[in-house]
Amino acid sequence: MISNNDILKKLRVAHKLRDTDIIEILKLVDFNISKGEINNFFRKEDHPKYVKCGDQVLRNFLNGLIIHLRGPMEKKPKTESKPRPSRPRRPQ
Repeated sequence: MISNNDILKKLRVAHKLRDTDIIEILKLVDFNISKGEINNFFRKEDHPKYVKCGDQVLRNFLNGLIIHLRGPMEKKPKTESKPRPSRPRRPQ
């Protein structure tokens, strides 16, 4: 089974990201993390400072990566909500 750390590593290589890029991408979704914490995700599992990448970190990274690649989501113009027509009730 592939770990969150492996996914993060593969995305880092595929998008040619540096540690500072990853930090900036996480800041796009208001998730602050230090360079040292990022480096701990990329260490070998037997290294004493290795840290498992949690679901929350990976989820925020993926959301930030979407914003980084596509740009911020456009806000939809507000439309007046029309009341729904009532449906006739079925006989019981």
